[in-house]
Amino acid sequence: MKKLIILFLLGIYAFAGVAQEADKIVGIWWNDEKTSKIQVEKVDGKYIGTIIYMIPEKYENGEPPKDDENPDETLRDRSVLGLQILDGFNYNAKKKEWVDGTIYDPKSGNTYDCYAWLESDDLLKLKGFVAGIRWLGRSSEWYKTTL
Repeated sequence: MKKLIILFLLGIYAFAGVAQEADKIVGIWWNDEKTSKIQVEKVDGKYIGTIIYMIPEKYENGEPPKDDENPDETLRDRSVLGLQILDGFNYNAKKKEWVDGTIYDPKSGNTYDCYAWLESDDLLKLKGFVAGIRWLGRSSEWYKTTL
C-alpha cells in the first residue's frame, strides 16, 4: 500500500511538470515582423492565440486593418485586431511541441495546419503546413514580449 501511495504521488509530480512545460507557450509574443503582438492562452484545455496589438503604422485611416482576404465575405469587414489566429493546440510532451492546431494568415485569408515548439524561453517557432505534410509549409519565429 505504501508503494502504491508513493507511486501515485510521483505520478502527480510528473504530471505537474508536464503541465508547466505545456504552459510555457502562454504569454504575449511579437510576430516575426514585429508588427503585431499575439496573446497565447489556454482555453478549455487547448492553446489559442489572438492579435491584441498592432503597430500604428499598419493602421488604415486611423483604424486597424480589416480581415479583407477572408474567404468568407461576411467576415471581411471585421478588424484584424482582436482576431484569433491560433486555434486548437495540444501539448505533446514526448516531442516537446504543440500540435494539432491551426494558424490563420490574415494576409492571405488562408488557414493552415500548424505545430509549434520553443527554441528558447523567448523564441517560439511555428510551422504552418498543408495536406498533412509537415515539411510542406512555412516557418515563423515569434519573440516573447510584454503588453
